[in-house]
Amino acid sequence: MKTVTIYTDGACSGNPGPGGFGIVIIYNDVRRELSGGFKLTTNNRMEIIAVIEALKFLKQPCNVNLYSDSKYVIDAIKKGWIDKWEKNNWYRTKSQKASNIDLWQELLKLLAIHNVNFIWVKGHNDNKENERCDYLARQFIKTGDLKIDKNYV
Repeated sequence: MKTVTIYTDGACSGNPGPGGFGIVIIYNDVRRELSGGFKLTTNNRMEIIAVIEALKFLKQPCNVNLYSDSKYVIDAIKKGWIDKWEKNNWYRTKSQKASNIDLWQELLKLLAIHNVNFIWVKGHNDNKENERCDYLARQFIKTGDLKIDKNYV
């Protein structure tokens, strides 16, 4: 399998508010940048959507080193939260539903295709690619070409 490096970031102008995501995908000497956004969403949704959109972009199963500054995303995967939520019918506790279930379910399907190593990077700390993703996300919000996040509640 090919090994791909991916950086992702999500941003919101207000939380909730207009949101964007930025992605940098690097394979050998090829670099691709992607971005998108929604009229009304949350920062956490943008962080997860960035990861989903990056993995959906890949045309075949890959080994992926995925960098994100989102502790929410990284911890949900690395600490097994997502598996516990799924096992408990998407409840965090006996009475509290997990947030962003639609996105976690979509991400799990993609993780069954790709071998993803999630790596946390500190945001706004001079990581060139993370800063680029943040820039892409924020610039996309400014375009106003935002979709409707139908599953945002």
